[in-house]
Amino acid sequence: MSDTRRRVKVYTLNEDRQWDDRGTGHVSSTFVERLKGISLLVRAESDGSLLLESKISPNTAYQKQQDTLIVWSEAENYDLALSFQEKAGCDEIWEKICQVQGKDPALEITQDPIDESEEERFEEMPETSHLVELPPCELARLEEIADLVTSVLSSPIRREKLALALMSEGYMKKLLQLFQVCEDLDNREGLHHLYEIVRGVLFLNKAALFEVMFSDDCIMDVVGCLEYDPALVQPKRHREFLTKTAKFKEVIPITDSELRQKIHQTYRVQYIQDIILPTPSVFEENFLSTLTSFIFFNKVEIVSMLQEDEKFLTEVFAQLTDEATEDGKRRELVNFFKEFCAFSQTLQPQNRDAFFKTLANLGILSALEIVMGMDDLQVRAAATDIFSYLVEFSPSMVREFVMQEPQQTDDDVLLINVVIKQMICDSDPELGGAVQLMGLLRTLIDPENMLAPTNKTEKTEFLSFFYKYCMQVLTAPLLANTVDDKHSKDLQEGSTKINPVCPDNFQTAQLLALILELLTFCVEHHTYHIKTYIMNKDLLRRVLVLMNSKHTFLALCALRFMRRIIGQKDEYYNRYIIKGNLFEPVISTLLDNGTRYNLLNSAIIELFEFIKVEDIKSLIAHIIDNYYKALESIEYVQTFKGLKGRYEQEKDRQTQRLNRYRRDPRTLDEDEEMWFNEDEDDDEGEAIEKSRPEEEFPESYGKYIEAKKVKESEDKENFPKRTPTGSFKFTFSHSTGAANGTNGANGKPAASTTSPNSSPVKSTASPATPVVKTGVVGLVDYPDDEDEEEEDEEQSPRKRPRLGS
Repeated sequence: MSDTRRRVKVYTLNEDRQWDDRGTGHVSSTFVERLKGISLLVRAESDGSLLLESKISPNTAYQKQQDTLIVWSEAENYDLALSFQEKAGCDEIWEKICQVQGKDPALEITQDPIDESEEERFEEMPETSHLVELPPCELARLEEIADLVTSVLSSPIRREKLALALMSEGYMKKLLQLFQVCEDLDNREGLHHLYEIVRGVLFLNKAALFEVMFSDDCIMDVVGCLEYDPALVQPKRHREFLTKTAKFKEVIPITDSELRQKIHQTYRVQYIQDIILPTPSVFEENFLSTLTSFIFFNKVEIVSMLQEDEKFLTEVFAQLTDEATEDGKRRELVNFFKEFCAFSQTLQPQNRDAFFKTLANLGILSALEIVMGMDDLQVRAAATDIFSYLVEFSPSMVREFVMQEPQQTDDDVLLINVVIKQMICDSDPELGGAVQLMGLLRTLIDPENMLAPTNKTEKTEFLSFFYKYCMQVLTAPLLANTVDDKHSKDLQEGSTKINPVCPDNFQTAQLLALILELLTFCVEHHTYHIKTYIMNKDLLRRVLVLMNSKHTFLALCALRFMRRIIGQKDEYYNRYIIKGNLFEPVISTLLDNGTRYNLLNSAIIELFEFIKVEDIKSLIAHIIDNYYKALESIEYVQTFKGLKGRYEQEKDRQTQRLNRYRRDPRTLDEDEEMWFNEDEDDDEGEAIEKSRPEEEFPESYGKYIEAKKVKESEDKENFPKRTPTGSFKFTFSHSTGAANGTNGANGKPAASTTSPNSSPVKSTASPATPVVKTGVVGLVDYPDDEDEEEEDEEQSPRKRPRLGS
């Protein structure tokens, strides 16, 4: 094949002026019939798919940078770059581009974009005037040179010509030699001119000039020129910082001199861009795009070179985890990895994937487990930053590692428990580190990122692991700072005393608020696991102790936790709250708050408003039965009157149902008869059962009752006081007194139509005809029972005959 393929990476410049990696492949230049011209083709090395197909246009400006980069624009705001693995490949493609455009391959750029306003003038220029004529490089001409450099910045054509002139005959190096002369003579005027010259040359945005200026021989003189800003009374001391304050530390000796030089260069150029150069104006912001690209590709190259040197990384890990390593040395090793991971953020996803897999294979998580548990604050902080990079990149990779740990180690040194303990023991008064770690834990336990199709059991397995080994560590500070106040009598005794165990320390309160935030997240996203944990540990009761805290934000966190639980509308939670009387601390706080209209007041009112709007019957009945006397005086909102109204409506509905079941089953009115007959026609499947003569019903029903009566007389026992919802309770006249003593679900006697001294209910049937009563008829129906209630209401005429079947 005539076209030699070379290995390249394809980059595009995004809206944030950052290079996005589009993939790695092999480039060729060949004639494409569809595009009618010689084109650059890049095919992916993984699957052979086409990554790039770009016609070499005669009018496109191609630029060669750093010997291994070719950059060009295909359309407005769409820049492309090819980064070659080898210089030879770059030179070959560059020659092909120059051949198509009829340019000299010795040039670093084939042509420059031309403004319409300049195009006519450019065409009129004689061909011999291809360079800007620079004044001689002398002290007396520095002002003239500075004016020339400043004047060309607005013209792309003149910028290009000036760049070519500066590169010829070593002009840039001669200028930097003049800087040393001016500084020796303390020639401030000349130094100010050199500042303008060097700043202007940087804004020429030419990679070839950067290669000269940022070489080891010249870069410190460039920094020196930039110290003498005319706007400053005294020059800055950037060189002193770079040579004395900023020390380059080799945690492990770097034997590759090219790599070492690249690291030095990148640090210094980054310093020039971030610290020395002023923030560019809107007009100037694109002048430094090549400088940004220079730094970007340097970082990519450094990460790649380090990643490929497995001997170097292996040695770093070995020293990092070695107990004999001195603390100072270990601190440097951790800081190296922190910076290494920061550099990796310049890589694109597929490259970062390979980078972090390399670190994982070398044992980065095992090393972090050791260093995060150390006493050195700087080491722990750096290790936390590294851990955050790993969690952000792949939570699944971290989860997979921690789930394998119980087989090899004790619970106390599990990586997640180490993270939790570091969060709990954060010495920062503002808990900055704890907040960061809480965010990482939240990411790890978030089911939303556990949906990878490759491992469908990850969610179940990891949550089971977390609740078995880690949840008790997370909740330990919460349980230690609250009391198990099961028999809280403060409300009954009218006491509003703050619980002495409730934390008043601000830092402790902040920590508990973070833990509660995480637990609230669990309630919303973990359902079964957290529900079981709350029930077993009686956790809500402990959390509500914090309603007494003097720190309102902590009381609000406790309230938010309860609000999220109630928001699940889960009857298991509702029964747990009712059984534990857990509204008591909330209502006590509301009453203690008095008439103050604040966030705490609004949040508590919203909790009860939610219960009312969602019509959570069990909680409404509990609140009204137990707390309405304390709440009825609150009239500035209609929430509690609304709850009372809901309660009364449900009570009326239950009464109507009760009366319906008490009616004699034989006395169907005409409407019911019509409905019954119509229903027979609709449902042929039950025709046989429904066609049974109604006269059979009393007879079979009587037999059923006779059998019940015989059984009653034999065991001499009353029927159980509580029966399943929807069942019937049959009470004879001689046992009516016992029935009257039966309590309903709301703690009040169930309704009865007889009294101990009354005669049996009058009926034309035999004396054994019973009074039909519902079982425990409470004022509360759980959502599970609503469908059954509707069926009872609609199908009662059909159910009655079946009792005798």
